[in-house]
Amino acid sequence: MTVAGSDPGGGAGIQADLKTFAALGVYGYSVITDVIAQNSFSVARTNPVAPASVAAQIKSLTEECIPNALKTGALGNAAIVKAVARAIVKLALPAPVVDPVIIASSGTRLLDQAGERAIRDSLIPLARIVTPNITEAEALTTIRIDTDAAIREAARRIVAMGARAVVIKGGHRKNPDAKVIDLFYDGRHFTELKSDRIPGGGAHGTGCAFSAAIAAHLARGENLENAVRNAKSYVTKALKKRFKLGKGSALLDHFA
Repeated sequence: MTVAGSDPGGGAGIQADLKTFAALGVYGYSVITDVIAQNSFSVARTNPVAPASVAAQIKSLTEECIPNALKTGALGNAAIVKAVARAIVKLALPAPVVDPVIIASSGTRLLDQAGERAIRDSLIPLARIVTPNITEAEALTTIRIDTDAAIREAARRIVAMGARAVVIKGGHRKNPDAKVIDLFYDGRHFTELKSDRIPGGGAHGTGCAFSAAIAAHLARGENLENAVRNAKSYVTKALKKRFKLGKGSALLDHFA
């Protein structure tokens, strides 16, 4: 199940999550939290769904079948964050993969500070894993991440908020050896997941695909670290086959 905002261009959000689920051989439920007018390079308008409607979507789906795994994406506002957290507890849903979407790749803020606090206080304590990029990890922890020590301290703080694990994505960090290093931390051990940087400026929706892929692999019964490794491999393949439909950012090939 994905609980997230929509992207009418299909490169991110609910639409990208469902494509990722399908590509990895799992059936996807979807709960829309925010109807977002956007394309691959800009956000024109956001229209958060009423929290009661978000909760009703979750309840309706779980009356049919409890999902094997759950991920959250853009949640719109603090009231929706809290409604989702309450539903997870009340309905005994799987501990979620929390993608703390705060700022769109275009730079538009998708969640205000009250929403950030709600993620820290209500959702992260329930999380199986949190998947922030550098900017999101800085917002959640108030740490400036400019060194290896800083990114490890940020990971410790996110786990201290109650999450079972965190993977801080390193795509926005510049490394002298041209490697992308994602830092996985399960509360006991740090693991660096390295890959070659793919030239060309990235693509729209990589964070959505990554968190959705983790959830898909968890639904298939994999342990958490393997799910993260396989999700990274999936996004790497999709990024290598990226393409453009128009004048905006590149889009992932979710079925690569």
